[in-house]
Amino acid sequence: MPTPKVRTKWRPALALVVYAVLLAVMALPVLIVIWFRTVEASSHRMAPAEIIALAFAFLLTLGVAYVLTRTITGPIDALIARTDEIARGGKAAIRPLESYGTREIAVLSQSFLDLAGKLVDRTEYISSFAAHVSHELKSPLTAIRGAAELLRDDDVERPMTKAERLHFLDNIVADAVRLDALLQRLRELAQAESSLAEGRSSIADIISSLRERFPALDISGAGDTEISIALPQEAAGIVFANLAENALQHGATLLELRVSADARTAIILVRDDGSGISEANRQRIFQPFFSTRREQGGTGMGLGIVRAMLSSHSGTIRLLHTTGAGTEFEITIPGPSWRYKD
Repeated sequence: MPTPKVRTKWRPALALVVYAVLLAVMALPVLIVIWFRTVEASSHRMAPAEIIALAFAFLLTLGVAYVLTRTITGPIDALIARTDEIARGGKAAIRPLESYGTREIAVLSQSFLDLAGKLVDRTEYISSFAAHVSHELKSPLTAIRGAAELLRDDDVERPMTKAERLHFLDNIVADAVRLDALLQRLRELAQAESSLAEGRSSIADIISSLRERFPALDISGAGDTEISIALPQEAAGIVFANLAENALQHGATLLELRVSADARTAIILVRDDGSGISEANRQRIFQPFFSTRREQGGTGMGLGIVRAMLSSHSGTIRLLHTTGAGTEFEITIPGPSWRYKD
């Protein structure tokens, strides 16, 4: 999308406007004095005291205009310069201004710095993510290419055995399956990052859908499972299916969704009885492409997709400390405005 351009036309500077307005206000009493002196028959000259008063008013007006321009235009000019600096220097240039002048300019500057920080973080995330994607796609593609070349160059004099040929073919199929899984995760992540249509989902419907999709898991609900949450059905399916699949891959047989809510917020605790997450990996589970099951086909994108999807609908997810085996996540999402009826 091309950057919108401000239409070029002459516009007065803020300092010029301030000086013009204040001088115009100051000119009013001067004109009044001149008018009365013109129509007054007794004297056509201004008294020294009047001249001094007008001169004082003129100097006071210039002083007020100077204070206003220094208070307003100074910080605005500094903010414009900081914008150019951030555009050239990136994250290192994101720092507070030396002075703000007014409360409104301070709020504007803080909003600008917050936005600039998010944009720079987003740029760095996209750059890092692109590098990860390139690496993750390159590995299976290289393996497929190597196996295909070996099959193509099979020597007639020393042909491969059937077992060797099947081994290479199995490797090609496995890598193709991994590529398909990566592309599916990328599609889900793109969907999570984009703005989705608004909608609501019933926790009871989510549990019912999970039971159909993951029959190997004993899935149960506890608490206020009849509430609706501000998460469209498609998005809810992606979020909770990823959590269920993650639990299943780590040896879980039980999955419980415990729900509590008030008028505005729903808290869903998702707990399984799998092997759990080691202390060393707790800080890394939401990193893109981090997986402890890479050899078994894990992509390391599931929890990242869950967090992105929830974030796009004003929700959060965090890993809780658990005693014993298993993993427990806490999901916070805007809660029910109404309840499903039987």
